[in-house]
Amino acid sequence: MMLAGLLIATHDADDRLQTLTATLPFGGVTLIEYQARLLIGAGASQIVVMVARLTPELLGAISRIARRGITVDTVRSAAEAAEKLHPLSRVLMLADGLTTTPDVIATLAREGGDALLVVDEEERDGTFERVGGGMAWAGIARLDPRRIGELAALPRDYDMESTLVRLASQARAVHVQLPAGALMRGHGVDHRGGVLVERGRSVLAAAVSTGRTWFDRLVVAPLARLLVPLAVPRTVPVVGIALGAAAVAIIGLGSLSFGRMALGCVLVTTATIACALAGMLATLRDEDHQARALEWATLGLPALALLLDGRAAALAAGQGGPQIVAVAAVVAGALAERASGVIDRPYWFATPPALLAIATLGAVVGAPVAGLAITALVATATLAGGIELLRRQA
Repeated sequence: MMLAGLLIATHDADDRLQTLTATLPFGGVTLIEYQARLLIGAGASQIVVMVARLTPELLGAISRIARRGITVDTVRSAAEAAEKLHPLSRVLMLADGLTTTPDVIATLAREGGDALLVVDEEERDGTFERVGGGMAWAGIARLDPRRIGELAALPRDYDMESTLVRLASQARAVHVQLPAGALMRGHGVDHRGGVLVERGRSVLAAAVSTGRTWFDRLVVAPLARLLVPLAVPRTVPVVGIALGAAAVAIIGLGSLSFGRMALGCVLVTTATIACALAGMLATLRDEDHQARALEWATLGLPALALLLDGRAAALAAGQGGPQIVAVAAVVAGALAERASGVIDRPYWFATPPALLAIATLGAVVGAPVAGLAITALVATATLAGGIELLRRQA
């Protein structure tokens, strides 16, 4: 059963004259683009947008959504929406002005009949609509397409959101409790630009804190929580960050070529982390080409640095052992990274940036050969763990 999204873009912002809430800035894009990204991430293959008027800002946002390879239709009534939606689809409706995170969307995106995301009435923020039983609707509903048809049969002077929620309640929709902590992470419904800015920071912080491995959680995620929410509203260009990282990486690789192992490793590690942060920023802004290029840089720079570090350590030691160890670490790391594309990485897995960080610590404390040896062992352990997980899935 296919998943279709229903977005509402009819309400004007409370503090922005003649501006739709859906077109207010949020997380580097417009709010409706962010909502569409959540739906696409949940597996939606079609999005229907309910509009009252098509402003230039809304048209631009809809055009950018369509570039992501998904069908986007604009409608002005429930009858038009019913014609666009496949009768066997399940419809995920997001409230006008809703801000939330992917994990909350996932609670209702799964298979099933009518369902309403709810929160205890005493916890609601004043904008959630009461649905009875001491509960309030928290802005997300999974609907049978028949509810849209039932709405189309009613008189036109209805509020689409509220009426669909009432129809779902009458059809004994399941109540799904809002996950704990969601309100603190930016979940809510509001039509004030200032509030959306604050919630945008919370949502961005949550979005960039999803790393699974120890390096992502201990190094990348804290920096991302600090820097990405600051960079997005100020429209710091991804290309500018990437060029700065490239300059630092070139200096670092050059330092390694001339035997300055500690300095070179520190600079390349810094450049790699900068590429990872810039990649997150590019993903949030839907700059897919830049995000892919930065992802490759995040993988490639550590490999180059490790090989040059091994070469420098071999020259310093007067024998080729360190270089062989570095090559082994790169090969094992590359194979482990390849395997990680089809498995869930455990916390202890080492990514290429993490391997470079281990080698960097060895170089900084004056033990580059030991650092490379530990790096190779960690890479081998990661590869072995990946192979074991693949065998269990087979």
